[in-house]
Amino acid sequence: MTTSIKGRVWVFGDSLNTDAMYPAFAMKMDISEAARHVFYEVRPGWTDQVRPGDIVVAGRNFGVGSSRPVAALFRHLKVAALVAEEFNSLFLRNAINAGLPALTVPGATRIFSDGDTGRFDIATGDYVNETTAESGATAPLPPLVLEILASGGVLPRLAEQGYLPIELLDVLRSGALPVEGGA
Repeated sequence: MTTSIKGRVWVFGDSLNTDAMYPAFAMKMDISEAARHVFYEVRPGWTDQVRPGDIVVAGRNFGVGSSRPVAALFRHLKVAALVAEEFNSLFLRNAINAGLPALTVPGATRIFSDGDTGRFDIATGDYVNETTAESGATAPLPPLVLEILASGGVLPRLAEQGYLPIELLDVLRSGALPVEGGA
């Protein structure tokens, strides 16, 4: 697994809750249809613009709320990583468990703007806005989290270690088993 992630940045504000990321009406849809409604309430049409490898940058308390399984939708959209000034702790755990890198970068919404190219190394904590050349460092992700991400999430890691049937490994890594229809 490469720990350096580079992509186009999308910036969102503070206290963005999971209900706004994954609207209630979409929870009854299959994953591909539900993913089309990410950020429907705060930025309609965003899913028509996001491309594989893009990075979501947000302010403080990103992912507060009812803990809807948003990470599966971001993975379906092929978002490369989440960066926030501060994550809601449950949302952060859900992202890592789903194999989606999530790095805390203080001041991220001041450093990056929509459309900038950002590069983040989750193992060293180094980051750079390649559009403006502003750079810095933050706390890197811990080794255990890097191992979970390298496996594709917590369930694939458990399969690799023999706690789940190894035959499930490819399916688990694909993200094809998200919780659908609500949790």
